[in-house]
Amino acid sequence: MNKFYSITLSKKFKALLMLLVASALYTSQVSAQVTFDAQKAFLDTTKKKQITEVPLNTRSQKKRFGRAVLYLGIAEFTPFAYDRWIAGKDYAKITFATVGHNLNPGHWQIDNDPFQTNQFGHPFHGSLFYSSFRVNGYSFWEAAPAAAAGSYLWETFAETQAPAPNDFINTTFGGIVLGEMTYRFANRLINNRATGFKRQVQEVAGLIMNPMNGLNRIVDGRWGKVRANSALHDSTKLNLEVDAGVRYYNTVAGFNTSGFYGRAKLTYGLPYDNYRVPFSNIYVNAEFGRDDSAKVNAINVYGSLTGWELKNDSSSRHLAVLSANYDYIRNAGVFYGGQSVKLNVFSEYNLHRKVKFNTGFSAGPVLLGAAPDPYFYNSRNYDYTTGASFAAGGGLSIKDRFFLNAEYRGGYLATINGYSSHYLLHTITSEIRFAVTKDLSLCADPGYLVIKGKYNKFAETQNTYSYFRATVRYGLNL
Repeated sequence: MNKFYSITLSKKFKALLMLLVASALYTSQVSAQVTFDAQKAFLDTTKKKQITEVPLNTRSQKKRFGRAVLYLGIAEFTPFAYDRWIAGKDYAKITFATVGHNLNPGHWQIDNDPFQTNQFGHPFHGSLFYSSFRVNGYSFWEAAPAAAAGSYLWETFAETQAPAPNDFINTTFGGIVLGEMTYRFANRLINNRATGFKRQVQEVAGLIMNPMNGLNRIVDGRWGKVRANSALHDSTKLNLEVDAGVRYYNTVAGFNTSGFYGRAKLTYGLPYDNYRVPFSNIYVNAEFGRDDSAKVNAINVYGSLTGWELKNDSSSRHLAVLSANYDYIRNAGVFYGGQSVKLNVFSEYNLHRKVKFNTGFSAGPVLLGAAPDPYFYNSRNYDYTTGASFAAGGGLSIKDRFFLNAEYRGGYLATINGYSSHYLLHTITSEIRFAVTKDLSLCADPGYLVIKGKYNKFAETQNTYSYFRATVRYGLNL
């Protein structure tokens, strides 16, 4: 895509939020540093209350095509206007000649924009395109093409640079994953019966999570309006866990650096409920720390697409789930970005009335990945790859107070744009947790990650990251 996001994503995001909030006449106001998959969400065998709800994706809503197109236009025009007339960026100075050039499919080429731009900025932009239709009555599958259409329009008509296929994939697939996740979270967060300051906090938080959903509430006159929750209100179980503590890490040998570490984990829905409905179960992990190479070290999203119950009786239950996954990882030793589809098999065994054992296995294709390249192909410090990922893990719980999890994750990535090479990823993680109370836990988790690059014309490379984290965890149901 562009250098639009490298100006800093926050500036464009703020510009869009200012536009939406102004129209409302209100002034109230993102692991493990390792490759992520769904398993850890299910290896913790904490007892969870079963809740029956009507999933958002199955509810009948009025489709508003005209408004959806208008919102998509806002998502296209707002950042373009900022780039063209405020920031004065050359790539935004489009002409009929540049558009004609970009309309030719033969001119498409992979770009060399910064890692953060391609792996986070584009999926965020795509989530706005997707949400333009999702919030206006279209189902998950019906709204998905909007992310692709929005990406094509931007790549072709909003920049002088040639369209990039990597941008199209990141914006489309990542936009669908992030868009559906934020759509569900924003709707789940807002309680129409809430009043006062609490209600305004809910509304603003929902707007930040999903600007298009917030805009729709403004246009419909629902922002801040107190009324009974309708049958469309989402009552899906939503759990938040917050970790705070210290992290010791090393990129070579021996722990030689330490500092503050924090993590926020959101779980939406339960894996065994409504598993046929897309994104009825979502797991989001965000990690940060001042001592690392970036403030935000990881953003990982898992969303279920569909599932099949394999077995369910008094002694065990087994579920197969097809999932969409988005990963953004950046730390002192390793950075990685990837978008993948996986087949996961989750099992739960009741070994004793107070002892449970869970297992998880997953495998699937990595549609598009970005792995570190120290040789700077085309002035870029990462290569674009495709390949496969796989994982296996298990978790044990005793009396719902002591928990032990361990997991291996691996992957093979072949370079599709970069020097001729391939990458091997290996990760081993574990966690020991003791529940002091129902909501408060003490946690310790060591881990190790290595990415090996094997090049045809250069020396092999190896990026490692080992860590140990000690944290206090607080969990609550929202």
